[in-house]
Amino acid sequence: MMKFIKCLIILYACFLASLSLADGTAMEGADLDSQAIFDDRALITGYTDKFADESKDVLLAMIADDSIGPYKCTAAVRVFKQKYGQEILSAEKAAVLRVFLRRLNRTDSPFVRVEIMHTLIVLDHYQYFASMMPILIQKLDHYNAVVRDLAYEDIGDIIKDDDRPREARIVFNTLRKIFFLSRHRLNNVHTPDEKLKQKLSILRWAIRVLGTQELKRLPFEVIRLL
Repeated sequence: MMKFIKCLIILYACFLASLSLADGTAMEGADLDSQAIFDDRALITGYTDKFADESKDVLLAMIADDSIGPYKCTAAVRVFKQKYGQEILSAEKAAVLRVFLRRLNRTDSPFVRVEIMHTLIVLDHYQYFASMMPILIQKLDHYNAVVRDLAYEDIGDIIKDDDRPREARIVFNTLRKIFFLSRHRLNNVHTPDEKLKQKLSILRWAIRVLGTQELKRLPFEVIRLL
């Protein structure tokens, strides 16, 4: 009888754990508007607004916390980037970078990863542009529209005032490789969808910086769409 009761207790505990995991997104958004619980963009925006007044140390502690949910972590990264990204002194930069690199290596959330990659470029443009920008560009093909839009917004923020050929070359070569791999599918495209429009927009920036001679290095299917 005791064994039977223990089995029931174990099964009940497993059931509760499975409910907690399955409902993790809803639980994380429980303190926001109930209509936003399953809306990725609304959750990230809601927590970004909620954390807007937090200090640098509090935000870093949240980002370093392994137990924090992905939406809260994404929001903490965004607030840190917007408020403090341009203010980090060289004396503290190494410690701050360690926090972000640790979280980048430990998270599976594409939202968190996109925001951290952007933040790393903001913190140290020269060191991280070459390694992070190609991954951000690849996120433009992510199945989640919010991930795609976050990546596009972050890329736009990085390149908006940038006219350096080094960075433009990295962007151009990454997109060129992507377009060559998909050129047969592009042959049947007459009206670009939102994903393709985003990539073509970034490609135009790279060509503007590098010069129109780069057009001859692109597949014909892409030139036709530009």
